[in-house]
Amino acid sequence: MIRKLKKNPPLIVCLSFFALIFLGACLLDLPIASMNGERIGFLDAFFTSTSASCVTGLIVANTASQWTAFGKVVIILLIQIGGLGTMVFLSLVAMVFNKRIGITERRIIREQTNADTSKGIIRLVIYIIKFSLSVELIGAILLATKFIPDFGIEKGILFSIFHSISAFCNAGFDITGNSLVDYVSDFTVNIVISLLIIFGGLGFTVFIDIFRKKNFKNLNLHSKIVISVTAILLLVGAIAFFLIEGNSAAMEGLTLKGKILSSFFMSVTARTAGFNSIDISKMQESSLIVTIMLMFIGASPASTGGGIKTTTFGVLLFSTISFLRGNKETEIFHKTISHESLIKSLCIFTLSSTLVIFSSLLITIDEQGKFLYLDILYEIVSAFGTVGISRGITANLSSLSKIILIILMYLGRVGAATLGIGILNRKTKKHTKYSEGKIIVG
Repeated sequence: MIRKLKKNPPLIVCLSFFALIFLGACLLDLPIASMNGERIGFLDAFFTSTSASCVTGLIVANTASQWTAFGKVVIILLIQIGGLGTMVFLSLVAMVFNKRIGITERRIIREQTNADTSKGIIRLVIYIIKFSLSVELIGAILLATKFIPDFGIEKGILFSIFHSISAFCNAGFDITGNSLVDYVSDFTVNIVISLLIIFGGLGFTVFIDIFRKKNFKNLNLHSKIVISVTAILLLVGAIAFFLIEGNSAAMEGLTLKGKILSSFFMSVTARTAGFNSIDISKMQESSLIVTIMLMFIGASPASTGGGIKTTTFGVLLFSTISFLRGNKETEIFHKTISHESLIKSLCIFTLSSTLVIFSSLLITIDEQGKFLYLDILYEIVSAFGTVGISRGITANLSSLSKIILIILMYLGRVGAATLGIGILNRKTKKHTKYSEGKIIVG
């Protein structure tokens, strides 16, 4: 059994996340973790642990008021481990204790980091750890310039560290009590948190490529697609939020600066982070639809974010453009996308769409008209995209609905395709080439 498991890296990655979630749930269900000294209940503890480990941000209880210092430490550790990746964290522990990392472990790390090869995988792990901790430290120092004057030295430092890690890992957990609503017009907080989210969502391999190549023209195709699609989504999202919400109740009373900052911040956080600087409940329905689209696309591969990923969206988008132009191949930046990449993108999109639609149907039936369908869909895509922005209905959902969201958060982090491959233990098979058949499409 163990020997077979070692030959199945995707399944090991999935199981490692489940083990982390279960351990976190057991700790959060302890009386010492709750402010009132009573157990929160295993389902709610499991939900919170899943949300933290899968860097989502959906909550069933206010993080600031529900959890003690012990509970908050457990949550931030789950976020950090979940953001870096369970196997990357275990590799760090092994290196600290001078333990050898074997071939099997390297294959598993390769699977989790989406690396092309196991060669140099330990150097990649070291880079991921150093880069992550460095960015989080810089972010915490910059946030401290605002949080220390507001909360005092000790609390200000803790707040800065917590929110820096939560932002870089695209988790969206906050301990202010109302996310970043109090800082909606604060330039420093908005920009620092936004940059942390963007850096965490681009993917570690992209930064390695940037540091090596320096020039955009010299970057590999993956990095170009990630950067281009990310920039397009951020710009389109910011413009959409500004045009839709500029004169709405959600941005009422804000100056032009505040409206621009909040529009940009919502465009950034809607992709996969989960913070909010305006009242989500006051947003227009059209803004909710824009947010759902951004959440569904999500961040980039080998990052701390979820969603179907920017590269999947990019491949499908450019494939459509190439087809409309009459090209037989999908062309991006003077490169041809492989048939395998296109099929994989279609598979991910189809699986993800089916999962979201089917889950929304189940919760709609289970809740029996208690909530609007748009609110339910919003919550579902937020869970699957590991975003964490909420319309405020999570805590009021039934046990079955919460379990569905837990499954979605888990699948959103490990990947539905990864779990499927791990369970089915896919192997390369000899394939018979059949004659081509003609069908009418469209």
